[in-house]
Amino acid sequence: MNSPTSSSTEPARSNLPGDPQCPICHGIGFVRQELAITHPDFGKLQVCACRQKETADAVHQRLYRLSNLDAFRDMTFENFNVQGRRGLGDDQINSLTYAINQANHFSRELKGWMLFLGGYGVGKTHLAAAVANFAVGIGVPTIFLTVPDLLDWLRFAYDAPESSFEQRFDEIRNISLLVLDDLGTQNTTPWAQEKLYQVINHRYVNHLPTLITTNQQLNDIDGRIRSRLEDPDLVTRVFITAPDFRSPLRDTSQPTLSTLALHGSQTFGNFSLRDSEKLAAEELQSLAKSFRAAQQFAEKPHGWLLLMGKTFTGKTHLAAAIGNYRHHQGDSPMFVVVPDLLDHLRATFSPTSSITYDDLFNQVRTVSLLILDDLGTQSASPWAKEKLYQIFNYRYNAELPTVITTAMTLEEMDARIQSRMLDSRLCSAFAILASPFRGGSAAAAKARRTRRAAGD
Repeated sequence: MNSPTSSSTEPARSNLPGDPQCPICHGIGFVRQELAITHPDFGKLQVCACRQKETADAVHQRLYRLSNLDAFRDMTFENFNVQGRRGLGDDQINSLTYAINQANHFSRELKGWMLFLGGYGVGKTHLAAAVANFAVGIGVPTIFLTVPDLLDWLRFAYDAPESSFEQRFDEIRNISLLVLDDLGTQNTTPWAQEKLYQVINHRYVNHLPTLITTNQQLNDIDGRIRSRLEDPDLVTRVFITAPDFRSPLRDTSQPTLSTLALHGSQTFGNFSLRDSEKLAAEELQSLAKSFRAAQQFAEKPHGWLLLMGKTFTGKTHLAAAIGNYRHHQGDSPMFVVVPDLLDHLRATFSPTSSITYDDLFNQVRTVSLLILDDLGTQSASPWAKEKLYQIFNYRYNAELPTVITTAMTLEEMDARIQSRMLDSRLCSAFAILASPFRGGSAAAAKARRTRRAAGD
């Protein structure tokens, strides 16, 4: 039972907040429920049914202003460009197409969590804003904030006259849809970490619809939050591999460690099968087999490809050709010489390093296509052996595409790595038996050696 807040029987005045014709509040706009004195809501005013739509609209408008969604009103599903500003590879376009499809589905279902991962300018914020705009359009109470703005909003609540910190904190935790943009860019003070965890944990426990974007690797996120983001039963994770839309001329799609750009001229088109040289049939056949195997791997990377042979027989050229082909298809392969890789890992221990050891090591272990050139030329220290084994073992268990070149024989390798190379279900090995190739004829090569010996 409800009763109006006034016992007045006079006709309702036109300036009363409620509907003058309302039989419940008679235009006052508020009611008190008939409750036992021990009930927690005893004596509290409740908005009358005649004002609930008006009140809900006011709440939506306040949340819209709070979210600054007006600045993102043009970010919709309809104008999200999956083609980018320049030609993208199939894998990059596919990642954008998958991302918009997932965002569209999430906005209509509003169940579970959505996590967008990727570099700067790949479209994460656009998709997050599109979800928020769609939700607001159908009347869902929504808060859209960058994580730093969210924390600032909570800090300012301590001095806000219109609401207490507890009210504001509770509103964020329980809002129908919470969209948090740029997780990881916030100030990592203990207070900020704790408040953010409390918001995310509350929504996790109660399975409240939440969308989060981040530029970070999951391993860089607070462990308590990361464990919730890794829950496959609740969270749909979407990785966007496209380059920065805002800087189309700057190619950021290759991993920073990769030196593939230095081998940009090495393609399948200019690889010499050395038909004009006087090589034994067995040597020519080994070159042709290795060439075909590299082409097939480039078309559909699967398992491991091991290219063996003496120096200057074409192993690096074929490995680089695979990397360049996949890069032009939109992948982000990592091409690195093994000694350089170990040097990079050691350098992370320096206090001035801009990247942590864990970050770099994880990049190498998990990259979609890893090309390791010159295995065997590295220092054979116990530390180097252990790091290489850990990389190989991880990629072996995860069955991640990997290309390895080496001048070693299998017998000369670390026994633990050798055992994985011998697994024919995963690894295909090809030996190039041809003699070293330096370009031109054998006579020209002899002439160059003579000039070098003479100090030319």
